[in-house]
Amino acid sequence: MRPGQLYPRSDLYGYENLLSDPERDKLWQLRQFLDETAAPLIDRHWEAGTFPTELIPEVAKLDIVSPASITAGADRPRNLFGGFRTFEWARTDASLNTFFGGQASLFRTSILDGGSPEQVERWDPLVRDFSILGGFALTEPESGSDIARGLSTTAERTGDDWTLSGHKRWIGNAPIASHLIVFARDVADGAVKGFIVPTSAPGMAITNITGKTALRIVQNGDIVLDRVVVNERDRLQRITSFRDVSNILRFMRSDVAWGATGVQAGAYEAALDYVRERRQFGRSLGSFQLVQSHLSAILGNLTASLGMVVGLSQKQDAGTFNDEDSALAKSWVTTRMRESVARAREIVGGNGIVLANKVARFHADAEAIYTYEGTKEINDLVVGRAVTGESAFL
Repeated sequence: MRPGQLYPRSDLYGYENLLSDPERDKLWQLRQFLDETAAPLIDRHWEAGTFPTELIPEVAKLDIVSPASITAGADRPRNLFGGFRTFEWARTDASLNTFFGGQASLFRTSILDGGSPEQVERWDPLVRDFSILGGFALTEPESGSDIARGLSTTAERTGDDWTLSGHKRWIGNAPIASHLIVFARDVADGAVKGFIVPTSAPGMAITNITGKTALRIVQNGDIVLDRVVVNERDRLQRITSFRDVSNILRFMRSDVAWGATGVQAGAYEAALDYVRERRQFGRSLGSFQLVQSHLSAILGNLTASLGMVVGLSQKQDAGTFNDEDSALAKSWVTTRMRESVARAREIVGGNGIVLANKVARFHADAEAIYTYEGTKEINDLVVGRAVTGESAFL
């Protein structure tokens, strides 16, 4: 049975009360799965740098991508629910959140917003029930923040087929995916287009990126496309420029901000549990002034972050959402997250580097979240352009 409040420790101002009861019930189902099934596997896979693929069928059974009980026939649930869903995943583990977001947000949004009605009808049911597992192949070895101008993967059309050639890097879920959305520049008109490509396609080679110090559970791919042939029917019909890609990324930055808020909640709750149990100098660690000061600072960061991302989702749901809104949230919240996880690690002391105490994982994973979907500097420039009317991009 669901408790009266989902986040009694992390949601000081009660933002979850903006959710409907069916939405909160669905989040409670997700909570039970994460606590009882996923959490016991996390540390082992994080240390090994592997993904618990046995969880995927269980995730599918949750019907959490677009739950019929809360969508009322719409393609997607409210953005506010989607935000708290991301918060719940990240509160447990940032890597699992990245995996789910890659499927339910990046891959699915590309199809819903970039595909024709026929493509949506064909592909979306397979995405929702995890019959196919997807990835979003945009970033390249030499182009991350400057991908709009630097994208070098090419697409050349001959009759009803396209030939893709190029190199992608840091593509989440790619080594375990069945399909990728590959973005390439049309050699005929220079416009960026998107393609749904099976990872088994001849000419596609995917190598798992190892040696990471963050998000170790996430399987990131280094991809070489050597004249990969894709039929025109699998070109996303409504992606005809990088502006269309940017519209997708705008929503992804919102997801990152929600995820960074969830990471703060996970680190805060783990640190709070630790100081309540740990004794030093014959006293509870939680009774020390400096420890309480750290906890107060983390909770302040978390509460402010939660207020910002809730407001962001409300703007999305109201249809008053702009690029600078998600850019501001991504930049500000991930900066607060960095401080929060550092304070949590400091509270736990030497034990803060041990996976069993959870804060070590949140502390390490925060570094990746701080960087992806646009660095702080890039997002700051997006905000600056909006408020001054002048672009400072080189």
